Amino acid sequence: MPERDPGSTRWCFADQLGPHFLDDAAPDARDGGDVVLVEATSVFRRRAFHRRKAHLVLSALRHRAAELGDRARHVRADTYVEGLAEAGVSPERPVSVCDPTTWAARRLVRRLAAGDVGPGAGSVRVLAPRGFASGHGDFAAWVADRGERRLLQDDWYRRSRRRLGVLVEADGEPVGGRWSFDEDNREPPPRGATTLVASDAPATEALREPWWPQEDDVDAEVRDDLDRMARDDGVTFLGDDGPRRFAVTHDEARRALRHFLAHRLDAFGPYEDAMLAGDRWMAHSLLSAPLNLGLLDPVRVARDAVGRLRHGARLASVEGFVRQVVGWRDYVWHLYWQQGEDYRRRNALQARRALPEWFADLDAGGQVRAACLSDVLGSVREEGWAHHIPRLMVLGNWALQHRYDPRAVTDWFHRAFVDGYDWVMVPNVVGMSLHGDGGVMATKPYASGGAYIDRMSDYCGRCPYDPKVRVGETACPFTAGYWAFVDANRERLAGNPRTSRAVAGLDRLKDRDALLEQERRRGGDAP
Repeated sequence: MPERDPGSTRWCFADQLGPHFLDDAAPDARDGGDVVLVEATSVFRRRAFHRRKAHLVLSALRHRAAELGDRARHVRADTYVEGLAEAGVSPERPVSVCDPTTWAARRLVRRLAAGDVGPGAGSVRVLAPRGFASGHGDFAAWVADRGERRLLQDDWYRRSRRRLGVLVEADGEPVGGRWSFDEDNREPPPRGATTLVASDAPATEALREPWWPQEDDVDAEVRDDLDRMARDDGVTFLGDDGPRRFAVTHDEARRALRHFLAHRLDAFGPYEDAMLAGDRWMAHSLLSAPLNLGLLDPVRVARDAVGRLRHGARLASVEGFVRQVVGWRDYVWHLYWQQGEDYRRRNALQARRALPEWFADLDAGGQVRAACLSDVLGSVREEGWAHHIPRLMVLGNWALQHRYDPRAVTDWFHRAFVDGYDWVMVPNVVGMSLHGDGGVMATKPYASGGAYIDRMSDYCGRCPYDPKVRVGETACPFTAGYWAFVDANRERLAGNPRTSRAVAGLDRLKDRDALLEQERRRGGDAP
């Protein structure tokens, strides 16, 4: 149960905006029940965030203030410390705050609590974190139980399912006899389709478009303010502006969830790893952004998904979605803390290259010819979003092959994606995508050639490059890049049973020397 905190004013960060962050506040207490919301504008001057992300965060914060009405102390200030002072926080008028989601914010609230900065000791009380399916104690107990064994996500997921009673029978065994239906959820897109469901499919099988929010006066105000920052304050944004695609209130997020569960969940399962140039959204829920804003309780989301089984939903699709919401998401959150603040600095493959300008600016100049990379960078540029396979197997795969510095790539993902936060991107990029942690999260690097992209997408048929060709003008940059990556990391890969065959395969290539010379000459050029 959440800690009771009667009479305290609650300070909420911009990723703590759901009702479950206030469910112990005392609205009838004298001067209590207020909620402090601070817009710290200096963050936009320090780093170039995606325009869509800046809009989403400010819109969510201001919508929450509007919902709370007179209870909200909504302050716009340069820093959090200045904002708390402006909101009247003091030892006589203290606030409580749920432990934040990043190392930097955690340091700040502890310094505030100790009185090292800000309005003085006793002004801030730090509560346990919320917004996840498990607490730090749950994860610490699991780690202790494992001893020297690896911290496998699948094992954590099983434990979480049992603890939450989600998709388990009375005896603790999984519904359907399997913990994971992942092997059933790896279908390529329908042959010849330009969207997930072919246009000639029966109406009953057609995939509904995602639920889209309607912008309002708050969004218009945010857009005007962002325009002013860019025009008058020298603030630089990444990517393009455009209509708001993601929920910014609890009610909007619940509507998006209900629509997904009713109309898109079944197709999500089999096609969650598929990619189509004409369908950026596929059957994905688009709930990562509102979840990471703290608008939804992940346990309730998982239980709502399980409830669809009574309406005939595919078990494999339900399980796949539950695994993301209370399995993978919590696992990433806990690893972020368990691995320590230095996790972001790990670089087991000694990758040092800076991000080339065409990658860093989301191919704003249209230099990239490779169909998959061009389209995915375009999706991020225009929407601030791409689903998990383009992130891992196109963007991350490219960065891995070309030895981009993990810290730079992590920062780029954090700034460029609307759902990107430090706790999200450090494990997913450093660990999962770039193998910078040397195998904490994955037993092998997620590197692949063009064959995988060809199998799981429609990109290669419209690309000037051929996924089967390694050398020459039509050589697929992912195929050639994969073999160059194997060569650059041959010693490490040769010692791993899961990748040793790749090293042997490289040495059997008749065009190996030409391929490696080609990749050396290509350097950081846009493919």
